[in-house]
Amino acid sequence: MIGREKSVPSLASAEEPIVFVIDDDEPVREALRNLFRSVGLRVEVFGSAPEFLQSQLPDVASCLILDIRLPRLSGLDFQADLAKAGIHIPIIFMTGHGDIPMTVRAMKAGAVDFLTKPFRDQDMLDAVAAAIERDRNRRNEAKILSNLRDLFATLT
Repeated sequence: MIGREKSVPSLASAEEPIVFVIDDDEPVREALRNLFRSVGLRVEVFGSAPEFLQSQLPDVASCLILDIRLPRLSGLDFQADLAKAGIHIPIIFMTGHGDIPMTVRAMKAGAVDFLTKPFRDQDMLDAVAAAIERDRNRRNEAKILSNLRDLFATLT
């Protein structure tokens, strides 16, 4: 269901992390866009999961802020689809209608955090910082593993 092409980041943004936001509520998207920009983060916002999938993910540390309730596809189902497709972007869920089983499911599937609306701006910023750090670490480990595989392949 999910196919992605890797894009080549520009030199100016090669190391700059990015925050992706998927929420069908435009005022929420704009509030989050303003919050992240106010602290110097790059941000891209989307009104739906399919809209996000049509974009190209730059090859930089990033995270995804994902609303639980989306039209046609829940955030939890989208999280599962991303995992099946091998897209390992750290996810922070947000919802105004969360419950404990929903939170447990999201966290067991690897979510970084689960915030209930309304949330404090600092809680969101802290979650994003943790998610971006997690993605940086994952990318560094993947690079090291790839280098080791390349070295191993040269052995006779």
